[in-house]
Amino acid sequence: MAELIFRTGTMDAGKSTLALQTNHNHAARGRIGRLFTSHDRAGAAMVSSRLGLVADAHEVQPELDFWRFVVDELTRGARIDYLICDEAQFYTAEQIDQLAKIVDELQIDVFCFGILTDFRTRLFPGSARLVELADRTEVLQVEALCWCGKRATHNARTENGVMVTEGEVIVVGDVDPAEHPPEPDEPEVDEADVAYEVLCRQHHRRGMTAARARAVSLSPEPLPFL
Repeated sequence: MAELIFRTGTMDAGKSTLALQTNHNHAARGRIGRLFTSHDRAGAAMVSSRLGLVADAHEVQPELDFWRFVVDELTRGARIDYLICDEAQFYTAEQIDQLAKIVDELQIDVFCFGILTDFRTRLFPGSARLVELADRTEVLQVEALCWCGKRATHNARTENGVMVTEGEVIVVGDVDPAEHPPEPDEPEVDEADVAYEVLCRQHHRRGMTAARARAVSLSPEPLPFL
């Protein structure tokens, strides 16, 4: 029986790497699939891993109808055994419903990968709907770590080095922008240096990023209870 599977974890937990590995494993067994993504750090219509793996994919825009896409492909004689859906947190709730329908009505496996919550600690609509509908929700076993060494559970956004908790939900950045400089033709976002960092709940609540922790530790009069 086909399944709708949601594999989730914080940023830097290897979701895109697993998405590409899953595609490779199924393709190696003669199965034929389609890759989808949205707002990947490497650019449109690409699934990229921080380990350097990259694959072409279909870019998911809000107007994309997964059901119509798959039915049209099958009508033209194409074969589809599975779908790999990376960055699924950015999909609309309606698109997740369409993926569930593909599983139930067409018996096509759908593997979704994404994070649960945004930098405000609020559930993404796509992730929330996946939790509601998925046959299985699996937390990735590769744990990202907070700067303090504890398991990271929250995604933090920084602008010009300062942690923020308000703003547009979707702003593309990376956990280490120095290793992934923008392309020459890549548009800037509000002239701010946007980056992301994974933190434990305690330090996310306190807005204590690695940079701020270093600054406090170097202060001649460090604040207590950090």
